[in-house]
Amino acid sequence: MNTFSDIEAELFSRGMRVLAGVDEAGRGPLAGPVVAAAVIFAPGTRLDGIADSKVLAHGRRAMLRDAILAQAIGTGIGIADHGEIDELNILQASILAMHRAIEALPISPEFLLVDGNRFHHPSLPYRTVVRGDARCFSIAAASILAKEHRDALMLLLDAQFPSYGFAKHKGYPTPEHIAALRAHGPSSVHRLSFRVRELEAQQARMPHGG
Repeated sequence: MNTFSDIEAELFSRGMRVLAGVDEAGRGPLAGPVVAAAVIFAPGTRLDGIADSKVLAHGRRAMLRDAILAQAIGTGIGIADHGEIDELNILQASILAMHRAIEALPISPEFLLVDGNRFHHPSLPYRTVVRGDARCFSIAAASILAKEHRDALMLLLDAQFPSYGFAKHKGYPTPEHIAALRAHGPSSVHRLSFRVRELEAQQARMPHGG
């Protein structure tokens, strides 16, 4: 993508001028926060290479992050930490992070375009878009900011908890991460409400259930 989608163009045609795309990163990992971003571009903005953050290499994502921050008229980041994820569940924590990202915007949006199909907002009009990070320019830009911000946080956590390899897998349940959990148990930033089949099988074999 290099400019707004048909979904966004239709909203502009109805007189909307301040659209915020919203997305999150980090629903699947076993550790660390979920991070959301909100992005507002002025009508007519063009920026080559915007795409779902999951299909972009890190170097390309980082370049696009800088370009988004330079061209957007407003961006916001919201975070829900591992404790909030355990307390609320990952869906509600993701929505909380999205609300925080929207609140962090320097200007109030007229309309929200939100990735996925589960979202609510008490006062702003919104539309959820399934696979929005691949279909909407502003949502894709938000996905890039959220992913880059979360990856940076996981690098900081890697320095604090070097036994787990967070810098490499960013908390996702890779074989390396599972092996580290077997060896060391969970750290203080792991999501204790998440269940890992391989670990549960190991615990079931331990005396008295481990």
